[in-house]
Amino acid sequence: MKFTKMQGCGNDYIYIDCFAEAIPEEPSSLARRISDRHYGVGSDGLILIEPSSRADAFMHMFNADGSESAMCGNGIRCVAKYLYDHGLVPRGRRAVRVDTCSGVREITFRTGNGRATELTVDIGRPALTGVLPEDILILGMPLRFIGVDVGNPHAVYFLEDNAALGAKGVAELELTRLGGAFETCGRFPEGVNSEFVDIVSPREINFRVWERGSGETLACGTGTVAAVYAGICVGKLEHEVLVHLPGGDLGVRYEPASGHCFLSGGAAEVFSGEYPN
Repeated sequence: MKFTKMQGCGNDYIYIDCFAEAIPEEPSSLARRISDRHYGVGSDGLILIEPSSRADAFMHMFNADGSESAMCGNGIRCVAKYLYDHGLVPRGRRAVRVDTCSGVREITFRTGNGRATELTVDIGRPALTGVLPEDILILGMPLRFIGVDVGNPHAVYFLEDNAALGAKGVAELELTRLGGAFETCGRFPEGVNSEFVDIVSPREINFRVWERGSGETLACGTGTVAAVYAGICVGKLEHEVLVHLPGGDLGVRYEPASGHCFLSGGAAEVFSGEYPN
């Protein structure tokens, strides 16, 4: 089975072109095996690029633990790049439509040397999922978060509102020790992506994330959008924000007229190979 490893801002996934390849086993099991960083290829998860009746392709996403997710902001930019770079859409195109379990998303891009670069995905309209803000108790710590749905669930924690975390900046957070408790808190019976944000200015933030099913990752596209949208809703951030993540920088733009958020960043093909069936 042929595969391609790609990454967006360090958020890496194994991609399988299901226009040409057949999956040899149940996808959740394959995701666990192929994502293992010691015994598999190594990744944050598995993404199947499948045919779609209403878009250029369907993105079928699985986390490293085999659980399924509806949406991935970094992953969908990589899917768009794959479609263009590998000739699955006409060379004259500068936009593709990718279907997901949370709806169809359009990704626009520039090109250079025959490759798609600088991709922007229309994430759609984020939605608040609780009171603004909401108090919660995790590991005995009284905390405050903002719940946001971006096709998948997020809980955004601004450090300035959460002194109990004992961190002056996101780099000081002990996510390896704490992250799992945020993901499996009883407030979120299906798990949640947890974002931790340090505000540099109204147009710039530092960011770390603990993703359900994958643990800490170098970046989370939908989480980046959730963090910015949460900041806008409580008057902390402006409508265009530069986000610094461990894996690099992403840009988020909020369009008040439509209520849509747009996520911009690069995507790269790391290598291709063949995985034994």
